[in-house]
Amino acid sequence: MRLVFIATGDIALPSFQKLLEEGPRPLALITQPDKPSGRHLTMTAPAIKTLALEANVPVLQPEKIGSAKDEIAALQPEVIVVMAYGQILPQRVLSIASRAIINLHASLLPRFRGAACIQAAIDAGDPETGITAMHVVRALDAGAMIAARSIAIHPQETGGSLHDRLAQLAPEVMLDALKKISINSAEGVPQDDAASSYIGKLERDDGAIDWHQSAAHIERRIRAYDPWPGTFTHDAVSKKRIKIFPPTTCHDEVIPIGQLVNHSGRWLIGCGSGALEIQQVQADGGRRMAIHDFQRGQAATAFF
Repeated sequence: MRLVFIATGDIALPSFQKLLEEGPRPLALITQPDKPSGRHLTMTAPAIKTLALEANVPVLQPEKIGSAKDEIAALQPEVIVVMAYGQILPQRVLSIASRAIINLHASLLPRFRGAACIQAAIDAGDPETGITAMHVVRALDAGAMIAARSIAIHPQETGGSLHDRLAQLAPEVMLDALKKISINSAEGVPQDDAASSYIGKLERDDGAIDWHQSAAHIERRIRAYDPWPGTFTHDAVSKKRIKIFPPTTCHDEVIPIGQLVNHSGRWLIGCGSGALEIQQVQADGGRRMAIHDFQRGQAATAFF
């Protein structure tokens, strides 16, 4: 099977590695261009590019994937596999593969189409999530489903830990889907659009905590948004942004909303329903520290 792999995010690394080890070996990798990162804006390549080059797999990094249409078509792929690429594929690319173009999506479709599907499953309190392989169509994450696998979401799951577990699940789903479309390129079950939901790309400011929400909801969001985009609040006195890290714990105590108090040795913040015990924080410009060090010498603090 002649296959081209299109991916950028680290979640795709195990699937790409599986193809290198067991085949079909990718004819090429298409990934996003190197980008500046860090304080010194050093140009950084996607990790999957490094893996491809080490395996002598050709790499294409177009600014817009449509501009690489002729180069991809010249490879004469039967199948194109996409995962966490970061661009919408235009029709002129979707029509290249002779058998199918499939996407590995980190949710149990049709629930949580869109970018932040991993965080959304934790944030919503879902008991499980998974990887779905689907045909790529012009509508976002709406193609017929070829294969899927589910995993339970653990009580202390973070966005980072779930990302890594789903990455390890994806190769199994990919190989299952490739086997099915090798027999029947049209294999797939249509999604129920009426049951679908959508979650867009998260930005850093989306991590702002609203203490009027329930402690249970806030606890899930802190886990879901760790490590990206992170969650934060503001000190009512200094106005500084304060990052909040998991783990946190829900309690039934009634405390004024946004008030941080020492309750029998535990630092609790009042929420719209219940209270949330926090353990680690980081003020802008400061280091990450235990809450009792942050609060040393203070009786209470208010957040907003």
